[in-house]
Amino acid sequence: MAVAELGTVVLDCPDPRALASFYAEVLGGTVETEGEAEWVDLRLPDGRALAFQAAPGHVPPKWPAPDGSQQFHLDLTVEDLDAAEKEVLALGATVLEAADRGRGWRVYADPAGHPFCLCAC
Repeated sequence: MAVAELGTVVLDCPDPRALASFYAEVLGGTVETEGEAEWVDLRLPDGRALAFQAAPGHVPPKWPAPDGSQQFHLDLTVEDLDAAEKEVLALGATVLEAADRGRGWRVYADPAGHPFCLCAC
């Protein structure tokens, strides 16, 4: 029997509203803020949430880095890798690994530097 269930994944970042807006364009959903916007929720169309927390001293993870850690990454499933890549790059993502275009995933960083993969379904 499980002790808990996963609630919300929270990303530290310098600008929660901006990063929530980036992921709203990528995943859909509604950006919800309260007060000073130190914490911003993205309510996804399926009811799940992704949250963003202000971290003024945020240092983006390095990927890949033999002397550091990527900390975590998101795998985002898409139907067309080429089309999805064009869209995330236009929204401000950057390519982290472009070596092997023949495999079923590609690695990027969001505007705050968190790694994520677009994965073909």
